[in-house]
Amino acid sequence: MIVLTFTLVLFLGAAIAGLIGSLTGLGGGVVLIPLLTLVFKVDIHYAIGTSLISVIATSSGAAAAYVKEGITNIRLGMFLELATTIGAIMGAVLAKYVSTSGIAIVFGVMLLISALTSFIQHDDEIDNKSSSRLSNWLQLNTTYPTETGPRSYVVKNVAGGFAMMNVAGILSGLLGIGSGALKVIAMDRIMRIPFKVSTTTSNFMIGVTAAASAGIYLKAGYIDPGLSMPVVLGVLLGAFIGSKILFRAQTRVLKFLFAIIIFVLAVEMIYNGITHKL
Repeated sequence: MIVLTFTLVLFLGAAIAGLIGSLTGLGGGVVLIPLLTLVFKVDIHYAIGTSLISVIATSSGAAAAYVKEGITNIRLGMFLELATTIGAIMGAVLAKYVSTSGIAIVFGVMLLISALTSFIQHDDEIDNKSSSRLSNWLQLNTTYPTETGPRSYVVKNVAGGFAMMNVAGILSGLLGIGSGALKVIAMDRIMRIPFKVSTTTSNFMIGVTAAASAGIYLKAGYIDPGLSMPVVLGVLLGAFIGSKILFRAQTRVLKFLFAIIIFVLAVEMIYNGITHKL
């Protein structure tokens, strides 16, 4: 495959990854890493380094649009970034001591759990009657825009969400995916905030989380400019398109898309990790 063809195919793949990452809050890495490792046979450490750069680009491209729309809970995102940043540094250091097959299996298992969790149905009605004392003290409760006007919501289980964000940060540094999947689950299921607020706040956070661990990968030599350049341009394009779609998209459709994509990729990564093909 000539360099130009490789660059164009990688750009198109990154654009699709950026679109998916923007719509679901995943950050695009869950598509990019399997694309690079399974299709282009790139070493998983270099794939992770490239993914971290793309995660930063996705966050920058989508987060600005979501903040402008008023969907993102900025106060909540900045508070939870304390946990994810510490975890990201821990995960990046840990990645040096884990085999590529081990990373692939952990990657797949984490995505598989996320996919299965997404299929579990729960009441989408927002309960504004009970709010935690910590969320009141931090002033995390706010509103988000809908087609029928602003809708208020409260943030619950702040401590539980903070703990899950630390785990998400560790996996972000270890796997290079921004851990948008765990962040969305933490906010949607544990903290019980609306799904669109979860995805947009996740997009707001993942850039900071990825930046915390990207420096360690850069120092180790795992970030290749030849891979990163088309990926960054592609995910920015995809993230921009996704930000225009999300506001009018149906939550159930996004959840189904979220679950199907990561389930398929999870099975692929686990299989290739067990068979030592990565």
